[in-house]
Amino acid sequence: MKKSLLDRVPADIRKILGAGSPVCLLNGRDVMRALAPEKIIVMGCNARIRHVIPGIMKAAEELDAVVAFELTRTEGGVDGGYTGQTPATFFETVVEYAEQCAFTRPFFIHGDHITVQNSSEAEFAAATELLDAQLAAGFTSFAFDASFNPLTENIDIVSRLARPVMDAGYGLEVELGEVVHVGDESHITSVTEVSEFLSGLAAHGVHPDLLAIDNGSKSGNYLEGQMVKIDLARTLEIYETAREFGVSGLVQHGITGTPLRITGKLADYGIRKGNVGTLWQNVAHAGLPVELVDAMRGWSKETGRDIKHATGVFKAEIDAIPEENRRQIADMAYREAREFITAFHAKGSAGRLVDNLTGRS
Repeated sequence: MKKSLLDRVPADIRKILGAGSPVCLLNGRDVMRALAPEKIIVMGCNARIRHVIPGIMKAAEELDAVVAFELTRTEGGVDGGYTGQTPATFFETVVEYAEQCAFTRPFFIHGDHITVQNSSEAEFAAATELLDAQLAAGFTSFAFDASFNPLTENIDIVSRLARPVMDAGYGLEVELGEVVHVGDESHITSVTEVSEFLSGLAAHGVHPDLLAIDNGSKSGNYLEGQMVKIDLARTLEIYETAREFGVSGLVQHGITGTPLRITGKLADYGIRKGNVGTLWQNVAHAGLPVELVDAMRGWSKETGRDIKHATGVFKAEIDAIPEENRRQIADMAYREAREFITAFHAKGSAGRLVDNLTGRS
């Protein structure tokens, strides 16, 4: 299995990794297209704090699972975003851990939420700059999110941004309907919008592999008394429509607060990638030294900003925590990752990827 997959590491990535590297970093497009027929969800891990990565890799190794590592534009832009990780440092961190952990299972590195909030040239240029940096760093999958804009502008922006990704043959994710934060009102994506969006992209020669939608899920931590409301019937309708345009599957954002009993059902409704972000932050915070967390909370209170924005401010201190804390965070991340991979029906997905890529049954 290992050799057959290593042969599929993209040539540009092989140059970065080195000819003899055992790291199985694949093209996101190859992965998602090969797994499209399977009712499994690939876990996308927004690793805002690096210490969770070894635990995720250990779980994926043991469960023979495909995973993705990713950062959004705000988490890891060209300036490091609020986590202090540029595309280059994030790539280097993931690969470094893959080598240290002897991680042999396939994965891809994904540029999540490359956002374009309006149709200004400055906003488009910023997104292009980030894309260029991610391509140069070694990312193999990219998500363009222009869903803040009217549908026609969303189509135009994504069509222009996606060209380098299409030319490189890497994974492409697009978004229609912005998942909002817990406490805000959702605007459920409609089937009509999906048809118009994907047909508009196709007219420009853009054929995405994944489609992110708003199906009622929320990002962040749910508070006591707040309910999870995901429209599964609408999700399935959208999936069936998207498949007509060659889309491999849908992307589910806002999974951190969703009970595992619900996430386990999502694969039956066309979800093929599930992004888990805030959970890993919660895990890392639980294992950081108490005095460091207190300092981060103090900064958050003083500035009036969410504690996630303290990640980059305190990055040096976070990276330098004692080994005991690192092990604690890795162990907690391992347990959480095992639960999510199992709930996502992704146990054994690496083996199924090999079978589907090589035609074995």
